[in-house]
Parts: sequence; structure tokens; C-alpha cells
Amino acid sequence: MPGRIVPGAAPPISLRPAPERARLRQRLERLYATFDATWLSTDPLEFVHRYSRPEDQEIAAFFAASFAFGNVRAIRASLDRLQTVLGPDPAERVDRFDRKDRATLEGLYHRWIGPREIAAALGALRAMRTHAGSIGGFFGACVDTADRDIGPALDRFGQRARSLAGREADAVRSFFPMPSHGSACKRLALLLRWMVRGGDGLDLGLWPGVPRRQLVLPLDTHLARLVRVLGLTERRTPGWATAVEATRSLAVFDPEDPVKYDFSLSRLGILDLCLHGRPAGECPGCPVPRVRALGRPAPARRAGAAA
Repeated sequence: MPGRIVPGAAPPISLRPAPERARLRQRLERLYATFDATWLSTDPLEFVHRYSRPEDQEIAAFFAASFAFGNVRAIRASLDRLQTVLGPDPAERVDRFDRKDRATLEGLYHRWIGPREIAAALGALRAMRTHAGSIGGFFGACVDTADRDIGPALDRFGQRARSLAGREADAVRSFFPMPSHGSACKRLALLLRWMVRGGDGLDLGLWPGVPRRQLVLPLDTHLARLVRVLGLTERRTPGWATAVEATRSLAVFDPEDPVKYDFSLSRLGILDLCLHGRPAGECPGCPVPRVRALGRPAPARRAGAAA
């Protein structure tokens, strides 16, 4: 079957000569050291760090990840508008949300996501919290630690979430894609990175029950080009199979934390530092081999600070 990942197949990067792998790892580590928490202002994750309580952070993270498509300015504007709806206590807002509150969402759009979809998502999140106490608890019940990656858990999560939405299942479909339906699940993979990883001032580590080793790269258009250039995948279609293959290549460097480099690699696309993923030899300005020369932005807002 096209796009199928063969169990036990060697990840593409492992077929490269050892010196080449060593150079790539060194460059990835330089990127990781450069693009640290001082670059949060360039990412939707900054929205999550505006809140300090874990129950509020996971609600903010769900929507920040769900809105993470389009240009950065549009994403930020949509999240700023959403913050006026969620207020200072998003979890309490979700728990109280019902049909009569839908009027408060009028005019809130992010691309094709509008008031109806956001209201349906709020209802689904409320149901998750009622059933499991938190979104993390609800997702954790979908996880099987024997799975090689998070794909099967995302399928279970999507099915259960759509079921909770009932008559609004169609309205929440874009919030809960499934790998088995061919989606790269970029936004849910991003949410999981934020919620599962921690300890670097970026990701929050609020869902420790989900194994880091199962995480998969949140693959967008920029990253799909870049992972091919770096030899992490030989696939050209930016779907789930490509995301898994590229992640398995990165797992060669750190099997317990395969998406460690995602934030730093994605800066190359978000900040227009990667010239459309062309081979580095064709891009004399490529920052990968000379990342130490990059400038640094102003420090990001501290976690829990007022918006």
C-alpha cells in the first residue's frame, strides 16, 4: 500500500555514512541551543504560556495548536480574539459553556474555523473534562504504551471526541483528524509535543502518562521540505507516513525524545530562514551550517504573565 510504514524498516538517516550523521546531529544541536525559550514570541506556544494553571494551559494549548495554520500574524490575531472569549480562566469558561453562550463567539473566525466549529469544540472539551477530569486524562485513556508511535492513540482520540460531539460531529471534524484517514495530524501532533515534552522552557510536560518516544513530528509544508533535504525521509507526500518516517530518523539521535528538534527546525520555515527547502549547497545563506551567526530576538513573556 502506498505510504505504508514497514515495521522494522531502517529509518532513512541510518543509511547515511556515519560522519554525515554526526555532522547533522551537531547542526541540529546547534539549532536546538539557539532557538530556545527566548524565541517563544515567534510561535503559537507563546499563547499557552500566558496562563499559569495546568488546566487552563491545556485548554489554551488545544486552541493554539488548532489555529496553528496560516501566517503567524493571522494566528496571533485569532488567538488574541479567542483570549477575550476564554478570559483569565479558560477551564472554568469551558465547564460553564452552553448553547446560550454561543453569541459570544460571533465574529470569531480563523480561516475556515468559525463560531459554530469553535462552539462545538468547546462542547467536546467540556465533555472530556466531565468524563475524565481533564483533556490530558481523556487522551491518556486512548494511549497504549505498546504502540510504536502515537498514531493509534490519535485514531482512538478522534473517534471518541467525535462521538462526544454527537450532532456536532461534523463541526469538530477538523479539530480531531485521524492518521488512518490519511491526515498528517500536524496540529494534534503539535499539541502533544507541547503537553508531553517539558524541561526546556518551551514545552510544558503536563501529560507525563504519554510516552515521549511515541511522539511524531508536527509536519507542515515547510518542515516537509526540510526533512527531505536533511535526508530524514525519502517520501514526497506530506502525510502521516512521511511524518512517521522523518520522526524515526530523528529517533536515531534520541530514541526517547524524537521530536526534540521540532521547535528549532520549524523556526527555519516560520522565520523564512529556509529558502523553500532547497539543498544547502544551493542556498549560501542557509543557517544550518552556521547557526551561531543568527541573531536573537527580545526575551519572550514569562509563563503566567498577563497578556
